[in-house]
Amino acid sequence: MLLTTTPQIEGHTIREYKGVVTGETIIGANILKDIFAGIRDLVGGRSAAYEKVLIEAKDTSMQEMAERARAMGANAVVGIDVDYETIGSNGSMLMVATSGTAVVI
Repeated sequence: MLLTTTPQIEGHTIREYKGVVTGETIIGANILKDIFAGIRDLVGGRSAAYEKVLIEAKDTSMQEMAERARAMGANAVVGIDVDYETIGSNGSMLMVATSGTAVVI
């Protein structure tokens, strides 16, 4: 399954458009990550714990979208958009939503 943010895939002709596909992931960050991230905010630097959660959520959302495209008979997804949002009380949950167009190349 080819996944790309571009509207086409160089060297390939899109033979059929199957439709819009999405993937969604919601992940909660635990209290220890919050505490250590707060310390990082005070002293500066990157929060490896939160970065790991972001990557996991994005990868899961992309996989879900690819599975839905495959179920539609597609072998690629073009025009992918990735959106990040905090939700829940006090922004305690992270939502990653991906969308694109399932196609046959």
